[in-house]
Amino acid sequence: MLNLGITNKVAIVTGSSSGIGYAIAKELLANGAKVVLVARNEARLQKAENKLHKNSKSEVTSISIDITRDHAAQQIINKTLNTFGAPEILVNNAGRAHAGGLMSSTEEDWEQMTAVKLTSMRRMCKATIPYMQKKSWGRIVNMSSIGGTYPNPKLLISHVLSAAINNLSKSLALEVAPYNILVNSIGVGAIKTDNWKNNMIPFIRSNTPEYATLTDDEILVRVSNECTPVKHPGEPEDIATLAAFLCSARNNFITGDSIEASGGADRFM
Repeated sequence: MLNLGITNKVAIVTGSSSGIGYAIAKELLANGAKVVLVARNEARLQKAENKLHKNSKSEVTSISIDITRDHAAQQIINKTLNTFGAPEILVNNAGRAHAGGLMSSTEEDWEQMTAVKLTSMRRMCKATIPYMQKKSWGRIVNMSSIGGTYPNPKLLISHVLSAAINNLSKSLALEVAPYNILVNSIGVGAIKTDNWKNNMIPFIRSNTPEYATLTDDEILVRVSNECTPVKHPGEPEDIATLAAFLCSARNNFITGDSIEASGGADRFM
């Protein structure tokens, strides 16, 4: 196993009760980091923490909180400081995709998606960076989408915000580079998660008549064959491996980049 050099590093992973966030937390723990899980659903978050405790010798704790609240970032930092110490790794994974174009989207859709994907990310970075500056070491990974580079009107809000996340990550990377803090974003494609099951597949089924009678798995296979050159969807662990490297001491030069993890795709629906 590649030694990532993050033993006893303190990490915060938002949106980590399931899916990509959970996989990233698990990978960081496997490499010796101390991890704070953050998610809104308390029951699911506690289940994730319990599972990680059983499968890891490292330390993990959690905080159930709505990350869009005004003081959520500081509460997460306080939990981290009181449990493990100053944060050195931050993975901003909270959020979900939102299907639909401009005309079908409501003001509430825009406000909610912006709050959870972009505003909370900005606040978490601002709250965490001072501790990284004091240590002259930090790694930040912001989860984005290939839609930040290849926009699709069927996912308008998500892709507008993904472009903003890429820009934020690049600009922030330049600002904090003198402190040995590296900031990158990951542009994900079709990843087999609950988000696909709960948000993308119902939209695809309702808007594609020939898919109406297909099962969820059949739709995912069909879409993957049509849109993804490697002909299969990604797994959360595929993203976790990349994120862990970007968060590690082995990464000493990659910053300000938006790295695509999409099986070669430029769209996923």
